[in-house]
Amino acid sequence: MLHGPIVSLAWRVLSHFRYSIDPEFGDLASMSRHEIRCRYFSQEDLLGSGCLDIRMAMEAAEQGIRAFHDGDVIFPEKIVQIFNDETQERINCLPATFKSRKICGVKWVSVFPPNPVRHGIQNLSAVIILSEIERGFPIAFMEGTLCSNIRVGTMGALAAKYLARQDSESIGFIGAGEQAKMHLIAMKTAIPSLQICRVAAKDTDEEDQFVDEMSAILPGLEFEKGATDLARAVSDADIIVTATSAQAPLLKAEWVKPGAFYSHVGGWEDEYGVAKLCDKIVCDDWETVKHRTQTLSRMYKDGELTDAEIHGDLVDLISGAKPGRESPSERTYFNAVGLAYVDVAIAIAMFERARAAGMGQDLQVQHEMIFEHARLKDWVRV
Repeated sequence: MLHGPIVSLAWRVLSHFRYSIDPEFGDLASMSRHEIRCRYFSQEDLLGSGCLDIRMAMEAAEQGIRAFHDGDVIFPEKIVQIFNDETQERINCLPATFKSRKICGVKWVSVFPPNPVRHGIQNLSAVIILSEIERGFPIAFMEGTLCSNIRVGTMGALAAKYLARQDSESIGFIGAGEQAKMHLIAMKTAIPSLQICRVAAKDTDEEDQFVDEMSAILPGLEFEKGATDLARAVSDADIIVTATSAQAPLLKAEWVKPGAFYSHVGGWEDEYGVAKLCDKIVCDDWETVKHRTQTLSRMYKDGELTDAEIHGDLVDLISGAKPGRESPSERTYFNAVGLAYVDVAIAIAMFERARAAGMGQDLQVQHEMIFEHARLKDWVRV
């Protein structure tokens, strides 16, 4: 049992460490003065608490983008470890801190493109750690693949909010994987008027799986399979999404009709003529995009695209500094390379929702400091 000044000190610590301690974790009397606990959330915990909520993610992303614009976010360069230059198998470490919220987060994400063919498993997996920055203790350890996929779809949805026709009825996909599926949920959230979804992939089995899974989630949509005919999927679409791992110009400019909004998800997925045809080109962050391997990056390096031809970044539309769509006939182009501080912003929103729902498990990081352990002399190996 703790007494006197120790109890007083412990309560002062706990009153500040509000994210890491829940009443259900146990009463104060059972806790060590140096105990550190956080909350563990599996993907199922997050899904079960309603975290696959694009509206929640869009709000968190907008707030995060504004915070970054206002200088409230610490956003270091990501650390990339590439294990195979040919296949681009890699693990990335992407940190960000929201200073006013006093939370630091990091996404540890692996991308192994050969996985689906070589092992029959997903090519991306991630975990996220959140820490409070008053004492630097962890507050959450979370499955991060869900958050990462939601972030990609959410950025496309935010762009659609400003750049797509709000009466859009049809959406066409080149690609039928996880990102295409998440984009469909996100686009339907941002543009409720969507009625028809067409999809084309490299084989019909992928199209079948896409339609089977997504028609169960969005039964109000009419689905059409392209039978691997890319033009058939996107030629008459109000919204076009390319979400593939291909490094080839799959989308042709002649397929992009007047008034269409194009969301570019992958690396090199469209011919240069698509961007040249569009009236507005918007990025999540052009300075980041132009140093990567997207179509726009290639155009910039080849002298086919200049800084002046970029309409702006997404923050410019969110803040009202620059206009979004201005006419029904405009063709608009959006490219997001991925900003980890947005992942962290969405992860914080997911953590708060899952925690409020009582989901997850208590994870004890330490009970005592190293040299406080009574049995340490039995555990030391010299």
